[in-house]
Amino acid sequence: MSREQTIYVIDDEASIRHSLQQLLELEGYRVQCFDDASKALHSLNRRFDGVVLSDISMPNMDGISFLQQVQQFDSELPVIFLTGYADVSTAVKAMQLGAYDLFEKPITEQLLDCLARALDKRTLVLENRQLKRQVQKQSAPGVRILGETQQMQQMMQLLDAVIDTPADVLIEGETGTGKELVARYLHEQSQRANHHFVAINCGAIPEQLIESELFGAASGAYTGANQAREGKFTYANGGTVFLDEIEAMSPSLQVKLLRVLEERQVTPVGSNQGIELDIRVVAATKVDLQTLVDAGQFRADLYFRLNLVKVPIPALRQRKADIPLLYQHFLSIAATRFHKPTQPLSDALRARLMQYDWPGNVRELRNHAERTLLLGEQLAQQSVGTQEQEVLSLAQKVAYYEQSLIEDALAQSQGSIKEAMALLQIPRKTLYDKMAKYALQRTMYT
Repeated sequence: MSREQTIYVIDDEASIRHSLQQLLELEGYRVQCFDDASKALHSLNRRFDGVVLSDISMPNMDGISFLQQVQQFDSELPVIFLTGYADVSTAVKAMQLGAYDLFEKPITEQLLDCLARALDKRTLVLENRQLKRQVQKQSAPGVRILGETQQMQQMMQLLDAVIDTPADVLIEGETGTGKELVARYLHEQSQRANHHFVAINCGAIPEQLIESELFGAASGAYTGANQAREGKFTYANGGTVFLDEIEAMSPSLQVKLLRVLEERQVTPVGSNQGIELDIRVVAATKVDLQTLVDAGQFRADLYFRLNLVKVPIPALRQRKADIPLLYQHFLSIAATRFHKPTQPLSDALRARLMQYDWPGNVRELRNHAERTLLLGEQLAQQSVGTQEQEVLSLAQKVAYYEQSLIEDALAQSQGSIKEAMALLQIPRKTLYDKMAKYALQRTMYT
């Protein structure tokens, strides 16, 4: 039985919350108490790895209403009720709605046994879900997004939350951060994967051609249009349209795009007949569109339409702990491509990689990995840039190394605090303090 899982205690009486917390913490559990069921509800999600122990009769939101809300987003999350009096009808209703069990106060050994069984069941449910996700991703086309830092895990949670919704998405990220990769992930991991993914660079198509490229053109619509032309939007019907460098789109085309997004219909140039569309539009920008809107250089209504779901991609300098993982991955790809053997990162190379800010982001990192494989470390280093030669302070080097060790331990133990403690040979409180220092959460590795 794992004692690393959390038990949420919900009761409007402070004395009961306090006594339950003391008892359960003595049993080795992590406990979080709430005096209002709605507060607990806002803290729960499908990744929650514990169980809920709740009173039934409470003001604002009673236990039955709480259970009904929980069932809507996770019917497999165990909710155990603890009530001060035996009400047969309430107990029957709670069990019919999916409560895991119900006990009368005071606490007995049977309740503790029930909590242990519920936690074991929750562990099994989450492990099965994780295995299912891994199988689905392995069997899907080969788009992979690598990153174990908190920033990347938060981004992946956001992507997974909207992946099968019809919502359009705006991706923001510096040059080289992988905006198209994220767009392809959204497409290939979604229900649209069997339809076309169409990528369009809004800054690369001549102004006089972009409208017909996007929306199509009827025969005779303009000089040289001897036959009807299918536009990118129509070709992508059922799938995804990726509009890169959306900030480069002309004001006149922005108006037409807004209409397409609102009506989900496109009219080819020279035609009066609209074509119904079932597409997801993923736009990407390397600049702050809000700034362009404020300057009158981008339509506010189009920005707000695209900004329904915004996915910011962190720059590589903001997630340096991912650099070794990414670099080793790029070395492996390059080794296959160039038919050369690959080698693990040396400590010296790892240190240099962590010192550099990588203004070209992941694209620059991949380029450097390929040069290293082809030319060797010494020759590859000559073309990296002067910034990489800057020396970090001892404290910075120690912090980078310490964070790397903790992340490796959490990854190796699949998020188990107990196993990570053993690997690192440090007390629980020390590990929690250092995880807080580096913004690490064990759920990032489960």
